[in-house]
Amino acid sequence: MEDETGSLRPGAAESSQKFPKMFANYDEVRNLSRPDVLSATGAAASRAKPRKVKLDSIDLRIVRELQADGRISFTDLAPKVGLTTSPCLERVRRLERAGVIKGYTAILEPRALDAGLLVFIELSLTYTSPDIFQEFKRAIQKLPQVLECHLVSGDFDYLLKARIPDMNAYRELLGELLRHLPGVRNSKTLVVMEEVKETTAIPIGVR
Repeated sequence: MEDETGSLRPGAAESSQKFPKMFANYDEVRNLSRPDVLSATGAAASRAKPRKVKLDSIDLRIVRELQADGRISFTDLAPKVGLTTSPCLERVRRLERAGVIKGYTAILEPRALDAGLLVFIELSLTYTSPDIFQEFKRAIQKLPQVLECHLVSGDFDYLLKARIPDMNAYRELLGELLRHLPGVRNSKTLVVMEEVKETTAIPIGVR
């Protein structure tokens, strides 16, 4: 499969075998043929645990380049990592199959989508049953405003990251958290005044 410039993109060769003539748009084919690809909202992220795979220096260069530009063509990627196109394609496919590359997504501007207010919420649970954590994890998945949820050590149980339009929307979200999430005992909110650094890039080769 080729992009607008006639160049192969990551994932295109595998997709083109499944849908050789049905779709003209590469992104359509990629998203339909690979369920592990992240949606633009991040809701469809694959949760499969990556297989144990040893990464060499070329693999690390590949993932570093793809983190910087997930839409780069194979013909542009290959020389950047010291390969020709076919070996580069096979490397990327191997990294995808192993779960090292979980998917490809669009990074959106929150303020353009009326989600400019960023908050972190600390939640503590009441341990009323041994299943409370499983019940909480199932319930939190249903709140699209919550971008991340982490079980942490310390004085509270969960740290949530949420994006919402404004403080009115935050109050509605907080009411929803307290009403519908099982076992919530108390909460504490930190409103972000300035986003100094935010990135999705995993540090590679940094110790």
